[in-house]
Amino acid sequence: MTKPTLYFTLFLFISLLTSCDSGNSEGSETPSSDSVETQIADLHSYSNVFEVRTEHLHLDLNVDFETQTLKGSVNHEIENLSGASKAVFDVYDLNIEKVLLNGEEETTFEIGDQDELLGAPLEVAINENTESVQIFYETAPSAGALQWLNPQQTAGKKNPYLFTQGQAILTRTWIPCQDTPGNRITYSADIKVPSNLLAVMSADNPTEKNSEGKYSFEMNNPIPSYLIALAVGDLEFSSLGERTGVYCEPSMTEACVYEFVDVEKMVEAAEQLYGDYKWGRYDLIVLPPSFPFGGMENPKLTFATPTILAGDRSLVSLVAHELAHSWSGNLVTNATWDDFWLNEGFTVYFENRIMEQVYGKEYADMLMQIEYQGLEYENDDILSGDYPEDTQLKLDLEGRNPDDGMTAIAYVKGAFFLKTLEELAGRETFDSFLSNYFNDHEFQTLTTEKFVAYLEANLLEPNDLEFNTNDWIYEEGIPDNCVQINSDRFEKVDLKCEMITSVSSGAELEIPEDWSTHEWLHFIRHIPADADASHLTILDKEFGFTDCGNSEIMAEWYVLSIMLDYDGINESMETFLINVGRRKFLEPIYGELAKSEDGMKLAHKIYAQARPNYHSISYLTIDEILGWES
Repeated sequence: MTKPTLYFTLFLFISLLTSCDSGNSEGSETPSSDSVETQIADLHSYSNVFEVRTEHLHLDLNVDFETQTLKGSVNHEIENLSGASKAVFDVYDLNIEKVLLNGEEETTFEIGDQDELLGAPLEVAINENTESVQIFYETAPSAGALQWLNPQQTAGKKNPYLFTQGQAILTRTWIPCQDTPGNRITYSADIKVPSNLLAVMSADNPTEKNSEGKYSFEMNNPIPSYLIALAVGDLEFSSLGERTGVYCEPSMTEACVYEFVDVEKMVEAAEQLYGDYKWGRYDLIVLPPSFPFGGMENPKLTFATPTILAGDRSLVSLVAHELAHSWSGNLVTNATWDDFWLNEGFTVYFENRIMEQVYGKEYADMLMQIEYQGLEYENDDILSGDYPEDTQLKLDLEGRNPDDGMTAIAYVKGAFFLKTLEELAGRETFDSFLSNYFNDHEFQTLTTEKFVAYLEANLLEPNDLEFNTNDWIYEEGIPDNCVQINSDRFEKVDLKCEMITSVSSGAELEIPEDWSTHEWLHFIRHIPADADASHLTILDKEFGFTDCGNSEIMAEWYVLSIMLDYDGINESMETFLINVGRRKFLEPIYGELAKSEDGMKLAHKIYAQARPNYHSISYLTIDEILGWES
């Protein structure tokens, strides 16, 4: 992709300003603001945050389901760090009507050329007395962050629904903002919605609808722009504990309350590990199935997929993951998307520690071994692709979508980097280091380079430890000294797998009734290489994988069935793909279908029906897999 001229100009300006070297060196710290931690060029933003930065923004928006638009204004309270004559914001397909300075003086503005990935720069003329910039605007119905659902796409089938997904660079499609993780802001909002619906945000939230449909919100802790989030629907709130609760559609309440009974325990476990929870409440909202991710760590209100409602609480590690983000990602944030592993690697590690604290080491080890299996597969896949360097923790995503970095490398290689350090240093020493890390950098952004310096100064050197940090962060693949985690329970599963091709009935395997989701996943992943469709038929008849209701197991089973030409899944798989929008499941299923001519035909047939139900994050990925032209 060719970057626009202004994009190069911004990069060159910042490079000169900070005297950054190429490669891994880090720029100087900004003396005038603690919120812009380091002057590192974010190549995915046009904003001039090192000259003029937003400190607080206020949204005043009307949610219109008929036109599928948000209309109103955003008011930026700014800090002019350099006496600049313009403020630059990121926008994408927004209709900008006018701009006021200090709430009263209309000013000139210019929108630059539109880039397919980055959108466009909105340049607003300001002066030395400018304290606020109020932008009046309207979103497009096709805004990438917004998913507008008709009643039939919801659980209740009676009311429409809206949710946002800003990570990584989609907040600019619904708010004109400085859309970079390198700048943290506080925010507030006044949101008007239909009176029969409830609005909630990543902020302090109401628990009941009001007759006017007017809701006000405050987020008083500084956060990056990608964590500003909104959901509107027929929602009700249920308490889970003193400071935890869940929002969902009324028909889902009983299932959600049952599934999330241990959330309060998870918060307590997390605090015992790495210090106080700094956000007040921890609530969840369970969204419709088109939500593209398992969860999104929007502060105070985790957005979650309904696919975790397994009915047996076996998939709640996802909640532990999003909760862990309250420290890693939300409290301490990657400065650029090249440093994404600082968010996710720490979070997967922390998630596993929470699960160990609540459910025991044996259970946590199973989870981590499942994660490692996925890492090995994705590592090999990336190494054989166009960007083998994407197996490094520190990425170079210049000219590419930051979503390209959302792989098992950032999540699981990052976590095993920390697990390996823990084994070297000892758990007590490593926990002390991590607690200090979170405390020393709370409400700040961080580069990989700054983390490496902190690691050397606060863990390795004081404890006289030698570690191959550079191999882990700047080299491809999985280092040889990666810690190995083995589960005794999985060894017992392996014994059952060895029997599969020699039995005539699934009952002969004598599978224990108390197997967890993770044991079943391990079982499916280790079905012998010489198995064929006839063996899958036997297994499906006995265990009902195709329609078991557990999305993790079903998705894994569908991929294997496609590989072995077992067509007993086809009808159920079609229903699954039409109704579930979680990219984690869609990408491998469509990817496997696309490997054969018949599979590609089936994929196109299903996708024609399914695509309108997907969020843009999901359908853009699947478009590429299938060569789809809309």
